[in-house]
Amino acid sequence: MTQTATLPLATLPLDGKTALVTGAARGLGAETARRLAAAGAAVVLTDVLTEAGEATAAAIGGAARFMTHDVTAEDDWRRVVNATIDATGGFDILVNNAGIEAVHAAADTTLETFERVMRVNATGVFLGLREASVAMRPGGRAGRGGSIVNLSSIAGLRGVPGLTAYCASKGAVRLMTKATALEFAALGYGIRVNSIHPGLIMTDMGKAALRNIVAAGLAEDERVVSQAFDARQPLGLGRPEDIAEAVLFLAGDASGWVTGAELSVDGGFAAG
Repeated sequence: MTQTATLPLATLPLDGKTALVTGAARGLGAETARRLAAAGAAVVLTDVLTEAGEATAAAIGGAARFMTHDVTAEDDWRRVVNATIDATGGFDILVNNAGIEAVHAAADTTLETFERVMRVNATGVFLGLREASVAMRPGGRAGRGGSIVNLSSIAGLRGVPGLTAYCASKGAVRLMTKATALEFAALGYGIRVNSIHPGLIMTDMGKAALRNIVAAGLAEDERVVSQAFDARQPLGLGRPEDIAEAVLFLAGDASGWVTGAELSVDGGFAAG
């Protein structure tokens, strides 16, 4: 009789892997960290919001831990990556989630605001890509390849009034993803890189965006803005869980032949 090999029931998709999630104190990052931990990963949450981040890591429990981390600082990236490997023995997944938003008419956007958005959203992702690749590639401290998931936005695919700086930063994330995906494959690093493009989700950041669009004079009130997004997202508003599940797919071995992809998780916004 032929015997069929089966996986132990206790095996989870990310057992034995270590994930680092930036901007994980709250919102999409916190939900992503929870989902990756539930799938078996040892998860390191990072953020500039130390108190909230520590509370989120404590609530997740298990192997989850928090580190204070400014994604715009090179030294912080090196410290966090090395501390992650020291604490867990590996580094397999990076979720570049940290980001900020600024809603202003282009004529009212200061250079300081534009550069701050670009520094957090684009430079922060670049530094993460660079430092993760050094650690994950053959000969690196972790050295077994991995998966990098960059959080872009529908605003990285389409123009949105009032979001000039944000669109510029998230468009940069989209193309950095593709460039590094091709480069890392060509160099034999064993590192896949993909981007996720969320639609409007009612996190604190999403709610603030609605208020700020009104404040910028681009809509009469929040109800009008919400209705406009509803019309563009036929499946309605998203939940943080929707993004976390997409990250889980791209982080794990089920997406082993996927790199350089842009995954729109937006209720149909980009399809219209």
